[in-house]
Amino acid sequence: MSCQKHPNHDHDHGPGCGHTAVEHDGHVDYLHDGHLHHPHGDHVDEHVIEVSDTNPDRCTPDHRCDGHEPGHVHGPGCGHEPVPHGDHIDYLVDGHLHHPHGDHCDDHGPLKVLT
Repeated sequence: MSCQKHPNHDHDHGPGCGHTAVEHDGHVDYLHDGHLHHPHGDHVDEHVIEVSDTNPDRCTPDHRCDGHEPGHVHGPGCGHEPVPHGDHIDYLVDGHLHHPHGDHCDDHGPLKVLT
């Protein structure tokens, strides 16, 4: 797998850096301004949660979650961290990925938060 470098990144990600750490594909990534960052040597790689059996990309109109009120609208400043998933953005809510879809949120599977 080749590196997908995040250009001009001067922040050092690691324990206590202030960004949410998540488990992804056997390593630790950090949620940072809508990106999934992985420290790699002298640079930071851009990662994406892959669409998979664990993190599917499907409509789940019957999904109910206590992580927010019914009618909550995900987007910039909504209080939930954006997470790149496949070719779209989901939001981290109570350990799983929410995808806004019409009048409901789809459940796109778990994401283990480490910090």
